[in-house]
Amino acid sequence: MIDLNDPAAIHAADPDGMLGHILRLPQQLADGWAAAATVTLPDSFAPAARLVIAGMGGSAIAGSLLAAVMSPAGRVPVTVVRDYDLPAFARGPQTLVIASSNSGNTEETLSTFEQARERGCQLLVTATGGRLGQLAQQHGLPFIRIAYQSQPRAALGWSLAPLLNVAARLNWLPGVRADLEEAISVMRDWCAELAADAPVTRNLAKREAGQLMGRTVVVFGAGYFAEVARRWKGQFNENAKAWAAWEVLPEANHNTLAGKDWPADAAQRVMALFLTGSADHPRNARRIELTKNAFMLAGCNTDVMTARGRSPLAQMLSLVLLGDFMSFYLALLYGVDPTPIEALVDFKLAMAG
Repeated sequence: MIDLNDPAAIHAADPDGMLGHILRLPQQLADGWAAAATVTLPDSFAPAARLVIAGMGGSAIAGSLLAAVMSPAGRVPVTVVRDYDLPAFARGPQTLVIASSNSGNTEETLSTFEQARERGCQLLVTATGGRLGQLAQQHGLPFIRIAYQSQPRAALGWSLAPLLNVAARLNWLPGVRADLEEAISVMRDWCAELAADAPVTRNLAKREAGQLMGRTVVVFGAGYFAEVARRWKGQFNENAKAWAAWEVLPEANHNTLAGKDWPADAAQRVMALFLTGSADHPRNARRIELTKNAFMLAGCNTDVMTARGRSPLAQMLSLVLLGDFMSFYLALLYGVDPTPIEALVDFKLAMAG
C-alpha cells in the first residue's frame, strides 16, 4: 500500500497529474471568470425569465452548483438537464439555454442544443471546442471557450466560473464576484494543508481517505451542500473507481433513515459522511446531528466535514476541494490511477456501435 507521507510516491502514482488539476482549481475559477468576461452577451439575455443548463457529468455539476447558489438569492429559476430532451417549458426567447460540454461532443448536450434552437430559445455555449463550438460559431452565438486541458471533472473551475460570471453580468445573482474571490482565497489556503507534502497527521484529506478504504461511501448534504454531496459521489466513482452514493437532507429523513437495517451486515461496510457549514438552515444542522447519530448507532462509520469560508459559495467550493483531495488519495490507497476512466470510455464506444 502506498505511504501517503511520501510525496514522491504520491506523484509517481499519479502519472497524468490529477493532483495538479485539483491544486489548480482556485486558479481555474479565476481564469474561467476572466475568460467569460471577454465574451459579449446580447442585450436580449437580460430579460430572460428562466435559465436551463444542459450538460452531463463534470459539465453538469457546475450547473447544479450554480442552481444551488441561485435558489435562495437569484432572480431567475435554474433547471439543470442531464438528458437528451429539454423540459416542455423551455421554449421561446424567455428561456436562456446554456449548453455546457467540455469536449463539445457530448451527444445528450448536442440534442438539447438542437431542441433549443428549434424552440426559439436563446443560447450560449461553453466548451473547449468540438461540435458545439462549431455550431456556436456557425450560428453566431456567444461562445465561452474552455481554455484548459483535462478530464471534464478536473476542469470544474472553468465550467463553473463562466456561469457565475454570466449570472453576475445579467444581475441575476448579487455579490457573486466578491464571494468568488473569497472562495478562491479560502481554497488556496486549504490547498496548502491538503497537498502531497502535508503529512497525514496534519492532512484531513489523507486521514479521511484512510477511513474510507473498504467501505461504501454515502455522502449527505442539505441546502447549499446537497449538490456538493453529488460532486463528492461522482469524484469517488471516477477518481477512486469506488462505490459511492449521495443523499439529500431533509428528504433522507423521510425514507433513507428507515433503510439502514438490512442486509444485517451492510452497516459495518458503510461510511456515512455529512457535509455541513454555517450556511446550513438551523433545522438542517440539527437533522445532520441526529441523522449522524442514528447511522452511528446502526453500526456505520460516520464523520462530519465542515466547510470553510463566510459566503455560501465559499463554503460550497471549500468542500468541493476537500472532496476532490479525498477521492484522489483514496484512489492511491486502492492502487488505481485517478485519471483514466476506462469503464466510461468503453461504455461510450458501446453506445456508438
